[in-house]
Amino acid sequence: MKGLSNKRIFITGAASGIGRATAQRFYEEGAELILIDIPTLKESELEALFPERMTYICADVTSTDGLATITTEMKKGVHTLVNNAGITRDATLLKMTDEQWDQVIAVNLTAIFKLSRAAAAVMKENGEGVILNAASVVAHYGNFGQTNYVATKAAVIGMTKTMAKELGKNGVRVNAVAPGFIGTPMVRKMPEKVVAMMEDKAPIKRLGEPAEIAAAYAFLASDDAKFITGTCLNVDGGLVLG
Repeated sequence: MKGLSNKRIFITGAASGIGRATAQRFYEEGAELILIDIPTLKESELEALFPERMTYICADVTSTDGLATITTEMKKGVHTLVNNAGITRDATLLKMTDEQWDQVIAVNLTAIFKLSRAAAAVMKENGEGVILNAASVVAHYGNFGQTNYVATKAAVIGMTKTMAKELGKNGVRVNAVAPGFIGTPMVRKMPEKVVAMMEDKAPIKRLGEPAEIAAAYAFLASDDAKFITGTCLNVDGGLVLG
């Protein structure tokens, strides 16, 4: 991809799944990685994966201290922020607790707002930058038992479009990626019947791979996509077609 070599790329939720695949893709493109996650991996494990051009920030994106640490690092320069971190706390509407609602809103929406605001301030000074947000295809059609999660992903798409309108004049592009069913290690451990059902829902008849989401992020961050902003790219094997 054009224009990614030596760029400083911040990725939240970077220790596993789509986040780790995204880190790997940007690393292969020659970028400098700033990887952010709670301590799900030892730093030595990440250093083995990325022996150079990598800084690991062990931080909770919902905490004041964590956000302060990330913001301080951003002041050294940030070309791309990938807001990948996300959680689920599923329950049907009548059974969903305030805590389940608040936890998902904090990670999937409020953290994206705060990190994007911090990154945008630096990007505006530099006259360039890219913010990429994790949406989901469920934002388009809802999902049983996920009032909180769907609300955040729909909001992320709206927030992405608004930020794109506000920041375009400053040379900052903002886009979202909406994955469908992706074959992360967690999904692959599900019962075969459940995985088969997921595969059958998409016209392509398979799960996506984390690397395919990573490729979308890399494209949108690159100079190949320098005229794309305010869009939500569905990477879902046609799942939203119904």
